[in-house]
Amino acid sequence: MLRKLIALGCSIFACNVFAASYELPPEGSNIVGRTQYHKISEGETLAEIAKQYDVGFLPLMAANKGVDPFLPQVDYVLTIPTQVILPNVERQGVVVNLAELRLYYFEPNSNIVHIFPVGIGRVGRDTPVMQTSISQKRPNPTWTPPASIRQEYRAKGIELPDVVQAGPENPLGEYALRLAYGYGEYLIHGTNKDFGIGLRVSAGCIRMEPKDIEWLFPKVTLGEKVRIINEPIKVALEPDRSVFVEAHEPLTRSDGVKEALTVPQELSWWLKEFDHSEVKARAVIAAQNGVPVEVVPPSF
Repeated sequence: MLRKLIALGCSIFACNVFAASYELPPEGSNIVGRTQYHKISEGETLAEIAKQYDVGFLPLMAANKGVDPFLPQVDYVLTIPTQVILPNVERQGVVVNLAELRLYYFEPNSNIVHIFPVGIGRVGRDTPVMQTSISQKRPNPTWTPPASIRQEYRAKGIELPDVVQAGPENPLGEYALRLAYGYGEYLIHGTNKDFGIGLRVSAGCIRMEPKDIEWLFPKVTLGEKVRIINEPIKVALEPDRSVFVEAHEPLTRSDGVKEALTVPQELSWWLKEFDHSEVKARAVIAAQNGVPVEVVPPSF
């Protein structure tokens, strides 16, 4: 009940936006943040609102299904997905969950996690799942377009230079973090565009808002652990025995296949063991709205 009151405590008429930095929850808990609400004003679009709250375009649309992203109804109250279940990984370094289009940075020697929206590889240029590290930090990076990208642009009648120098025309933005995975072809970088965060638009790299990569760049170190996962369903069994499920639309892979989501086996066993129905969990997984939903109430 306390968690519900906290979540609802942010008035839909006067809600202050707070940074995506959260104190890690107590041991045994996996939920951070709180749901926020935004009353739409004349002329606002979902893309602008997503940027304002730093949540990503697709996650905002998923949390508000049926809302026109370009002409949303004035005075409609949006749900802002700023409460999340932490991924089921070690809380260390950089973690990117492709399914939710988010990057988590677990700050060392502190009890803080920072959460950012990201853009990832488009269908056909999927960002791979990996365990790796940061091998290079490059402020004001140059960009050497690979042959495959040059060919794509050439098909559109655009001839790319061999090297794109640092500056406003460089799609990597002002900062780039090279990952040790493979031949070093994957980066976490900024952007010179006004769109693409919270979308599948890149050639495989992880794309961040300029202000977010500017903040992250000096924080991380060479050799910092980076894990890229694909976890569309997250579950939180809380200390009060309540259970929350957060489900995201699964990614369509290069072969056109999209994972069929079902109740995770461990959750199914737990629900059966304590005589709880799976109906609510199935409904959350079917909805895929990307926000934590309580499927079992507290038992004490």
